[in-house]
Amino acid sequence: MKGLFLLPLCFYATISLAQKSNPEKFAKTITVQDLHRHLAIIAGEEMEGRETGTPGQQKAAAYIRNFFEKTGLSFPAALKGYEQFYPLLSDSLLTATLKVNNAEAVYGKDFITPVSRNSTAVFNASEIVFMGYGIDDEKYSDYNGVDLKGKVALFLLGEPKDADGNYVISGTKRISAWTFPGLSKKLAIAASKGAVGAWVISPMGKGFSERTIARSKKENPYYAGNNRAVALNFAEISPDFAAQLFSPSFNEIIARGKRGEPFSINDRLTIPANSELSITKKQDTIWASNVLGVIEGTDKKDEYVFVTAHYDHLGKHDGKIYYGADDDGSGTVAVMEMAEAFAKAKAAGKGPRRTMVFMTVSGEEKGLWGSEYYSENPVFPLDKTSVDLNIDMIGRVDTERKLADTLNYVYVVGHDKISSDLPLINEAVNQKYTGLTLDYKFDDPNDPERIYFRSDHYNFARKGVPVLFFYDGMLKADYHKPTDTIEKITWALYEKRAKMIFYTAWEMANREDMLKRDKPIPTSTRF
Repeated sequence: MKGLFLLPLCFYATISLAQKSNPEKFAKTITVQDLHRHLAIIAGEEMEGRETGTPGQQKAAAYIRNFFEKTGLSFPAALKGYEQFYPLLSDSLLTATLKVNNAEAVYGKDFITPVSRNSTAVFNASEIVFMGYGIDDEKYSDYNGVDLKGKVALFLLGEPKDADGNYVISGTKRISAWTFPGLSKKLAIAASKGAVGAWVISPMGKGFSERTIARSKKENPYYAGNNRAVALNFAEISPDFAAQLFSPSFNEIIARGKRGEPFSINDRLTIPANSELSITKKQDTIWASNVLGVIEGTDKKDEYVFVTAHYDHLGKHDGKIYYGADDDGSGTVAVMEMAEAFAKAKAAGKGPRRTMVFMTVSGEEKGLWGSEYYSENPVFPLDKTSVDLNIDMIGRVDTERKLADTLNYVYVVGHDKISSDLPLINEAVNQKYTGLTLDYKFDDPNDPERIYFRSDHYNFARKGVPVLFFYDGMLKADYHKPTDTIEKITWALYEKRAKMIFYTAWEMANREDMLKRDKPIPTSTRF
């Protein structure tokens, strides 16, 4: 679906009245040359892929912070600086032992204990109960007739399918929350039923790779705000170890789990066995940050327009840098260039009526960490935040898009949600100034990629803030590969998209009213 281009003349009049001056003068400061200059640094070798919690991410934050300061943006008074820091946790396993009937299992061969999902503790039990997938749902439950009090719960990862290959719980080919986040949900249920611990088996694997073993002992930093509280300590055991403990026939149970077959009450097993799992670990705190630059408004300075992008990427692995030029160096630099254009407008006495907040966040690639932290700890009131314009990848073209407008489009996500003002404003300024094709493909509720839920605007939207997300659709080609480099950027289109977003922000910052909130807040999730 493309954008609407026939709008009432009165709407254009509204736009022209809202503008305090012609924004084209300031849009012209957004140039290919400046975009290239900054992106060459943000997506350069020195930043080492900008992985959250690493020195590369901190270097990128410093570059953006210094740019905001030199450009004349202020920082939020509540922060006492340009960075909003949030904590990450880094866990290291010190000891882990698993004993069954006094025989000690071998770490890395028979079992592992993922360190960030376990706490320092010891549990003992005399019975192990196998209970299928460990699911308790109105559409399917493994808990009927099961007593787990004081026992160890043993279950498979995954969830059952019906005869047509659809997942029983979702009724579709799409997994449910029992697969992702899955394990945490299953452990919480087992804990609530009185289990003292759990053993988990992945039916899709036979053993543990060296990388899996290493990560189980020391995991990458994770966001402390995510719901990762340990409900129940557990060990992931290998299928061979399970068959060795219980009987070779247990291999058929694992094979059924691999096929996604449902289990019934007749498949429940209670195994008398004295078992003990002991874990000790240490935990360190690492600080990541969002970088905010502010241009104070005039008569509506207590209302806010946000322009956001994530400046982190995937870092450096196996000696290869994941440069992230498009994802999301392109969005980060576009935010910087728009900030400079608004700063020049303010210096010329043509500053915005509403306060502009330019925020680059970290942790997006890890799970929208930075924007989640901001949404839970906002510096400016969310009910006074008129809109978030989020930019995540606008520097390239969608290799799957086989249309005549390949060099003149942008995907716009969120146009039909939360506020009916969104498409009217965006389409009008685009028609007046830039003439891009605005493609709403990813607002289809059946979008298999679930793009609406996959970038930082979502953490504003779930709080009721109207959002527009601008995106080039580059999901294949070099997506999340070391080859996402600056040489692949389509510069003229990149500049045009950045200017279109600038014009949209200009109108939203200067119009008489905040965007209305007259549509439901989406309550679905990515999975």
